[in-house]
Amino acid sequence: MATFAEYAALARQLADQRRETDRDAVAADRHRSALRATLDQLTRRLDAQSHRLDQLGRAAGVTADPPAAPGARPASPAVSPAPAGAGASGAGASGGRAGGAPEPGTAGAGGAADAPGRPGVGAYPRGGTTGAVVAVPAAAGVPAPRARGVDPGAELAEARRLADEADRLIGVTEAVGRRPPLLPAWSPLARALAVYAACAAAGVVLAMVLLGVAGVVASPGAVYVATCGALPVLCFVAGYLVLGRWGRPALGADGPPPRFVPLGFVTCVLLMPLAYCGYLVLFRLLR
Repeated sequence: MATFAEYAALARQLADQRRETDRDAVAADRHRSALRATLDQLTRRLDAQSHRLDQLGRAAGVTADPPAAPGARPASPAVSPAPAGAGASGAGASGGRAGGAPEPGTAGAGGAADAPGRPGVGAYPRGGTTGAVVAVPAAAGVPAPRARGVDPGAELAEARRLADEADRLIGVTEAVGRRPPLLPAWSPLARALAVYAACAAAGVVLAMVLLGVAGVVASPGAVYVATCGALPVLCFVAGYLVLGRWGRPALGADGPPPRFVPLGFVTCVLLMPLAYCGYLVLFRLLR
């Protein structure tokens, strides 16, 4: 018979085990709360990333496919009907009354598979190893079984690392999108000067070509007026349009890009005729 001392020792052991169990439960509850808070934080980060990616896609002209409906299921494969002659042959093989019905108390050789069905339907498809195989569609939305021993903390840490990498790549993409496609590493002033200078150089080359064909296509006076008046204005307009089309960044551009109209006017309308006239003077002196 157990003494009071043994009973007290067992009670103390039970109390210690209960305290340990309570401590383990509290620690597990805290761990679950920390994992839930981390999961909520990652969910908010992923929502913000999705919003930023949508903005980048709209800026780049790329539209994402609409998500599938939550209740949508894939169409199950169609089951091929039994051959039309299966019921007739089975009914004929079973023997019996007119119309293929078996005699009372008897069954056909094929059982229910050879019995005639409703009008227009025929007999049931024959089963067994030699019958038709009916494909059963897989259940939609059932995830694959997870491997045992998965640590939720390690999975959340990996998800956090991937989210950080996605944030870095999104930042790089936004930095690239905030720069214009034309000479992105240049300042706006240097870009405008380069564009207007290139247009003026192209105008000078075109003026030389027109000067070479002067007297053949048009009179020399008309060619001089075109090269000193109309052609510089066209070069200025071309540079203005190029800066407006390729000098504007895809992201963060609320207004029109800086085009530096006075600089373009001086470069194309004033300096181009001066360069052309200087070329004519030099050509006359060297002749």
